Amino acid sequence: MIEAESPFDRPGAWFVLSTRSRQEKALAADLTENGIAHFLPLVTKIRFWGNRKAKVQEALFPGYLFLRGSNEETYFADRTGRVAQIIPVADQKELTWELQNLAKALDSDTPLDPYPYLKKGVRVEVTSGPLRGLQGIVESRGSSEQLILAVDMLGRAVSLELHGALVEPID
Repeated sequence: MIEAESPFDRPGAWFVLSTRSRQEKALAADLTENGIAHFLPLVTKIRFWGNRKAKVQEALFPGYLFLRGSNEETYFADRTGRVAQIIPVADQKELTWELQNLAKALDSDTPLDPYPYLKKGVRVEVTSGPLRGLQGIVESRGSSEQLILAVDMLGRAVSLELHGALVEPID
């Protein structure tokens, strides 16, 4: 979280701000400077540039920042030129609960990795391991996903189990 004061203690509604590419931290700095409550979940990653190694803070959800405030504060954020879209939140209570849980996990210094949110029927591609590049359809959710590889012309398919962290949804 970028700011010292918790956005959970502030009045106002939650808005999800979809940011322009790589603008999450800059937008958070603009909002902090203007006293606007927000939540930007960050994780520490190690990155390599040639022979150099550095720890960097990256957004847990790239391209998104959570703002808590009024419509006017949201429009201020939009006028920074760093926001691509303002997404209103229908269920304020649910988002507050989810973000508080996320903040608690981040405060505990538990390592967090993004995990794809997969639904049955979504087309995915394997992103690492020996099956990298393989594409299929998610059949079920559980401790592991069933990936279905279909040959539509023959009306046949095979399935295999993969951990969800190995696949990414594709269009």
